[in-house]
Amino acid sequence: MVALSPCNWQRTALRSAYITTGDAQGAQQTLDAIIAAGGAGRLLAFDVANRAQCREVLDNDLAEHGAWYGVVSNAGIARDAAFPALSDDDWDAVIHTNLDSFYNVIQPCMMPMISARRGGRIITLSSVSGVMGNRGQVNYSAAKAGIIGATKALAIELAKRKITVNCIAPGLIDTGMIEMEETAFKEAMSMIPMKRMGQAQEVAGLASYLMSDIAGYVTRQVISINGGML
Repeated sequence: MVALSPCNWQRTALRSAYITTGDAQGAQQTLDAIIAAGGAGRLLAFDVANRAQCREVLDNDLAEHGAWYGVVSNAGIARDAAFPALSDDDWDAVIHTNLDSFYNVIQPCMMPMISARRGGRIITLSSVSGVMGNRGQVNYSAAKAGIIGATKALAIELAKRKITVNCIAPGLIDTGMIEMEETAFKEAMSMIPMKRMGQAQEVAGLASYLMSDIAGYVTRQVISINGGML
């Protein structure tokens, strides 16, 4: 889960909705940080891979509270395996969660956002794997590459409506998703000129900028945060 730091939430939390994936405790901690920083928010619980559930929960929230100004769609899971050994379940789970969630979450928000006529912000999360591909991650790379294509296409559709659509492509970030053997970790670090993992707040800082008023001329971009990896 990627969350903006409390100092940055002050500027955006009152008008933006952030979709997070992970445990309920982490979501509550994020909401607590928003409130402590003087913002406001609410938690919506749904499975981003379940289209009907997304539609029901989001339609109800939009009907009650009105159009959202912004969405950060950062759902992601990994089920790594060499492609010949990849199971149907591992392929489907990653595609449904990482790629289908783009449609399941963002599409229900579109017409209310457009009808509000006040612009908006959409931020998606891809990965260095979606940009470069990665051994043992054919399913993950395919899903994250799909996010890039969908982001660029949607940005064209919404540009005249002052709704920006951008993609963040993190590299090796110190999160709960990182589980590597020592050899694989050393190999990954050898590809990073800065010789360290990134931190979640470094990704969050970029998301905060893209959500802000001063990013109104930035759209259809894929911005990498990867310590200098090509």
